[in-house]
Amino acid sequence: MSACPDRPAGPALDVEGPGAPPRSNGELVFAEPWESRAFAMAVTLADTGLFTWDEFRDDLVARIAAWEADHPDDEPFRYYRCWLAALEDRVVATGALDAVTVDERSADLAGRPAGHDHGDHGHGHGGHGHGHSNGSTPSPN
Repeated sequence: MSACPDRPAGPALDVEGPGAPPRSNGELVFAEPWESRAFAMAVTLADTGLFTWDEFRDDLVARIAAWEADHPDDEPFRYYRCWLAALEDRVVATGALDAVTVDERSADLAGRPAGHDHGDHGHGHGGHGHGHSNGSTPSPN
């Protein structure tokens, strides 16, 4: 299948260097669901033209360098924490959202319980077919 000539190619991800995302056997690796979501948001926003991939990559490299220069000795490096911070920086820099709004939305999302968007979470999704299970096994008819 060939690429659509009217659609520009997506961002070229670094394979090596400080901006390169974690990989295993050549495949991107995400430790938690929010990491893949943050990744997809950055790629989508760059693809739609909100910012260029080079602008985002520069913000990401700057965030990684800042973490390397000043982090507690017992704090492990979390690539996608830097990714998310760079994404927030870039969205604010474009004027799409202001820093206060980004902080408020981040706090709201961070305050949600783990797994809030999976399983039976009691707000009327029982059996209407968008990926949640109601605990019953479908009939093989």
